[in-house]
Amino acid sequence: MAPWGKRLAGVRGVLLDISGVLYDSGAGGGTAIAGSVEAVARLKRSRLKVRFCTNESQKSRAELVGQLQRLGFDISEQEVTAPAPAACQILKERGLRPYLLIHDGVRSEFDQIDTSNPNCVVIADAGESFSYQNMNNAFQVLMELEKPVLISLGKGRYYKETSGLMLDVGPYMKALEYACGIKAEVVGKPSPEFFKSALQAIGVEAHQAVMIGDDIVGDVGGAQRCGMRALQVRTGKFRYLSDSCGPGSFASSDAEELAGANMYVLFY
Repeated sequence: MAPWGKRLAGVRGVLLDISGVLYDSGAGGGTAIAGSVEAVARLKRSRLKVRFCTNESQKSRAELVGQLQRLGFDISEQEVTAPAPAACQILKERGLRPYLLIHDGVRSEFDQIDTSNPNCVVIADAGESFSYQNMNNAFQVLMELEKPVLISLGKGRYYKETSGLMLDVGPYMKALEYACGIKAEVVGKPSPEFFKSALQAIGVEAHQAVMIGDDIVGDVGGAQRCGMRALQVRTGKFRYLSDSCGPGSFASSDAEELAGANMYVLFY
């Protein structure tokens, strides 16, 4: 293992995951992970550029940021790269009219999008809206199209709330892929384009950045495929056994929580 000084030499920017790294979502607005509020403040006082990079798709960016501010985080909406606004840009550019299989909490992000006579499907972490009827509606839309387009806001397997582990959008995305014989377009981590947009926002090249997250595939693997370095925290969805064998994804190292990851980044 190379010394930390060598592994983190030249780091100018930090991408931070939110869920499982800064806080665990849940009833009452969720709870901040121990030391994370202070860790973010310390990073933002440093010479490093900071960007928040999330796959959150049950809340609008405004709602998510407001919730984090109430927990004590120094964060603004302009500092967050999230999949819903990126998906809206794609829909507008390509003239796509989606059937939205999404959570009501993020629906406001799509207020300016034409959803009449759908010619694609957008799927996100819809929570209780993942009913048979809604999944079948999405299936029927895709099957009626000559060139079906399925856009997924991330492809996570699961995430952690205060009440326990929760299924994410990935399993439902895979069900539609299988049923329709298609491949989804992923907007969000681990998509290279998503990471690149976050890096562009802070003016940092991939080799100058480190991603800090709890997901060995979406955060760590995705970042590494873009040429970034990655630190995995042992909070959120982290699981010792499953995360030790993530295919093709190896964290530069890991830390107990964001405060510990901070130590590596700031002192090396």
